[in-house]
Formats: sequence, C-alpha cells, structure tokens
Amino acid sequence: MNNSGFFLFSFLIAYLAGSVNFSILVFCLTGREDPRRRGSRNPGATNVYRQAGFTWALVVLVLDMGRAILVGKTATLWLPLWQVPWIGLGLIVGNRFPCFHGFEGGKGVANYLGFTLAIAPVWAGVGMLAWGVAHAFWRTPFLSSFSMVIVMSIGTAFCAGLPWQGGVAVFATAAFIVWCHHSNIRDRWGENEIER
Repeated sequence: MNNSGFFLFSFLIAYLAGSVNFSILVFCLTGREDPRRRGSRNPGATNVYRQAGFTWALVVLVLDMGRAILVGKTATLWLPLWQVPWIGLGLIVGNRFPCFHGFEGGKGVANYLGFTLAIAPVWAGVGMLAWGVAHAFWRTPFLSSFSMVIVMSIGTAFCAGLPWQGGVAVFATAAFIVWCHHSNIRDRWGENEIER
C-alpha cells in the first residue's frame, strides 16, 4: 500500500473508531433510554451527566478520551507528523456522524481533548485550564469548550512543531467542532435556553 493509500485507510479507521458512541452503548447496557431522546439530545458527557449523574458521565468521558488517545498515539507511530492531525479530524467526523448509530452523534469535544493529549499534551493541559476559567466566568459548557478548543488548536498548530499541513488540519477540526455546536450558538441568543 502506498503512502496515500495508507493515509486514507488510517483516516477511515479513525472515522470508524469515532463512530462508536460510548454514551449510547453505556445507556443501552444499563437499560437506559438512548441519550439522544432526552435532555439536549446530544450523546455527550454533559448530557449523560444530566441524565445519569456524575459517575456515568465520567465513565463516558474517560472512554471517549481513552479511545482518542489510542488513535492519536497510533497515528504518531505510523504516519508522518503532518498527517496525524488529519486522523484526528477523521475521529471527530466519526463522532459527529457515526455510521453505527444512524449518523447522529456527539460534538467531538472530549475526543478532541483526548487526541490533543496524545499529540500535544502540554496544550491539552493549557486547554483544560482555559475550560475551567471560561466555565467559572460563563457557566456555560459549550462556551467553555470553545475556549478549550481554541487554545488547544492555536497551541498545537503553532507551538507543537507541526508542519503547516498539519496546522490546517488542526484548524479544520476546530472549525468543525464549532460548526457542530451551531444549535448552541443559535439557542444562546435565541428563545431556546437548553444547553446542548
């Protein structure tokens, strides 16, 4: 398999890995209703927290991040550095449009954090601090997540030694995550106040 073929194969594997939604699986295994049917209808850790409590939200968060770390570390072993962030994008696309769950998934924040931990751990830590500061100020999870994603993206793209092609992937992934929150952006300044 040539380099381009292996890269595309790796992107597909990352997409398939991201398509496994742990909140949906955990709710199914514990006899709960699909998390996409209640609350914000987003199968992410925040909505799991609202529906099932801290422990199950933590389980989902750890599974999401652990999977992303594994994908990121594996990509760094097998691919040129500039291709690695594109694999992260494949993971996030899979999380948002999971082929195993009717193409209705989460928004990729926990996966992006885990992937960044794998390829730029210092910036993942700075991003988590940014999340904490933003949450203390706004008390709104999606705005806090935006702060974290922006900080991690800038740090990874400009300070982690990535070639420019990798930086493009980093910012494409961040833009995709922001786009995934379009309903939050609309609802924040609209009539619907539910946090997704």
